[in-house]
Amino acid sequence: MKLCHNQATTLENSNLEKDLELCEKYGYDYIEIRTEDKLPEYLKSHSLKDLQAFFANSSVKPLAMNALVFFNNRNEEDRQALLDEFKQTLEAADAIGASYIVAVPLVTEAKILKEDIKTSSVDMLTELSDLARPYGIKVALEFVGHPQCTINTFGQANEIVEAVNRDNVGLVLDCFHFHAMGSKMEDLQKADGSKIFIVHIDDTDDFPVGFLTDEDRVWPGHGAIDLDGILSTVFEKGYDGAISVELFRPEYYKMDPDDVIKKAKETTEEVLEKVGADARA
Repeated sequence: MKLCHNQATTLENSNLEKDLELCEKYGYDYIEIRTEDKLPEYLKSHSLKDLQAFFANSSVKPLAMNALVFFNNRNEEDRQALLDEFKQTLEAADAIGASYIVAVPLVTEAKILKEDIKTSSVDMLTELSDLARPYGIKVALEFVGHPQCTINTFGQANEIVEAVNRDNVGLVLDCFHFHAMGSKMEDLQKADGSKIFIVHIDDTDDFPVGFLTDEDRVWPGHGAIDLDGILSTVFEKGYDGAISVELFRPEYYKMDPDDVIKKAKETTEEVLEKVGADARA
């Protein structure tokens, strides 16, 4: 099983250059690059060619560009801006060899009918699929376990991906988001395992469904999520992709990023060993 560092884990105490250095130091296989902040910050003093050269000479590889944010149920002006952003991200992903672009649904206080959410999401993901196909890059829909997110359960996200029905459109299964809005294990058990592109591992303090926020995340295996059940089900479906550690814990941002990246790997390996998946395989 391959391990990946998601830059949210060191969002406030590191940068892309430092994260890459530490991922090499601690033997990570992949990194998910934040396109909203960490990549633009890096490009102020570096180029994509510099990043391309790093990956060409490193054991660490780019897994995904994270993320195209709030892609669905937008007005025409916003939709066109998102498509332009996606095209630029495709070029960057292609240049450095990233396999996926993560797409995050709209979070809003507006009440939108599920039918309208599905229609908009399917239409937009189909368009993104068309744009990504020539590059050989895949689009990974990440549902967000928050009451105000338009796609906030695994079952809802999976239904949308099934409706899109493209081989380059699939899912990010984030264990925190799965737990946070009470996604159903039976929905995961019924899903097509080949449509799960990325797995995010994390854990959380034990707050009720609907009250959890990203800052409640804790080291894998140190919280209330049924990681054994979720991961065992995913592996039984044949998932052999990367396990990406994504934490947003404010107190972890006060730590040295070296300690965070080391601890994240150690705790993830402990969880994977428990479910019979060797993180070093």
